Amino acid sequence: MKVLLTGSSGMIGDLILKHCLNSIEITEIKSLVRTPSRTRHSKLKEIVIENFEDYSKHVDLFQDIDIAFFCIGVYTGKVPDDFFKVITVNYAVQFAKALKQVSPKATLCLLSGHGADRTEKSRTSFAKYKGMAENQISALNLKFYTFRPAYIYPVVQRQEPNIGYRISRVLYPIVKIFGKSTSIKSTELALAIFNVGLNGAENEILENREIFNYL
Repeated sequence: MKVLLTGSSGMIGDLILKHCLNSIEITEIKSLVRTPSRTRHSKLKEIVIENFEDYSKHVDLFQDIDIAFFCIGVYTGKVPDDFFKVITVNYAVQFAKALKQVSPKATLCLLSGHGADRTEKSRTSFAKYKGMAENQISALNLKFYTFRPAYIYPVVQRQEPNIGYRISRVLYPIVKIFGKSTSIKSTELALAIFNVGLNGAENEILENREIFNYL
């Protein structure tokens, strides 16, 4: 099987990439990146993309793809709202459209987020834009799955992006007591996304609790 991946430098994308590299079912991985990484593997090919809104020069990269993982994202408040929308909606939708154009039978897994609002009426940019992206991709009639994790606990310690995440990490032992709707480990989320890419799922939308069904 051939895989197309974005966001391999991120927490979840990196873990999904590792699953792909270790899988005997995956024979080829194309990873779309802004900057080449130090990862080297016979199955991996990294392609530098300058504009994630325009794949007109890279249509061949989407040819004969079996599974596509879209894991590009940005934390709320890290960029202005208009650019946050470009990353959250435009990047994801243009990726899906390019996939639909040349590999319409491929499976697409989107890393979305808890609270994604498909009514597109939320006053929260994160929820509204995630809902927009889901709606537009769903309308393409691909084999599409969207993952809506709640708090993602980083198994490998990292530099947290803001104070909210630093507090969440400290409080995680308490948060997880409240059950499968409130949090998920980074390793669990990545494994579930990978498994759904390979085998599919019952529903298009996978909320945090449902993600655990695919470990």
